Amino acid sequence: MSVAFRRDSDEEHLEPKFELPIPAGPNLVTPRGLTLIGERIVALESAIEAEPDDTRKAALKRDLRYWKIRQTTAQLAPPAATDTVSFGSRVRFELNGAERSIDIVGDDEAEPAAGRIAFSAPLARALIGGAEGDLLDFGGKEEAIEILAVGPIPD
Repeated sequence: MSVAFRRDSDEEHLEPKFELPIPAGPNLVTPRGLTLIGERIVALESAIEAEPDDTRKAALKRDLRYWKIRQTTAQLAPPAATDTVSFGSRVRFELNGAERSIDIVGDDEAEPAAGRIAFSAPLARALIGGAEGDLLDFGGKEEAIEILAVGPIPD
C-alpha cells in the first residue's frame, strides 16, 4: 500500500504550535504593567485547572509560559521625569491639528485604543526626550508634533 494512503492518526497531521514571540529589547514595565502580568498568570493558572479539553489546556499552558517569562524578565522602570517625555510619561500633544493624550508604557501593557502605547512604537520614539513646547518631526514631516504637557502617569 502506498504511503500516501496510510493514516496512522490525526495527531501527526496537525500544524505545530509555536511559542508566543517575545518582543525584542528590554521588558520595561510600569507598576500597573507588572500588576497586570501577575493577574494574567493567576487567571491562566485557574483556567488551566478548570479546562477539561487537552488541546485547549495546551494552548493555555503556552500562554502561561509566555507570561511567566515576561514576569521573570520584567524591569520596573524608574519614575518618569516631570519635564521630559520618557517611559512612564503621560504626554498631551498636538498632531495634525488634533490634540491627543497618551501614556508611554511597556509592550505588554500597550492598548492604543485606550491611549497607552508601547515605548517601542514610532510615535513614542518620536516623543521620548521631548519637553513641553517642543516641535518634533514625525512621519517624514518637520515639526509635526507640538508637545503641550508632560508628566508621570498617575497611579
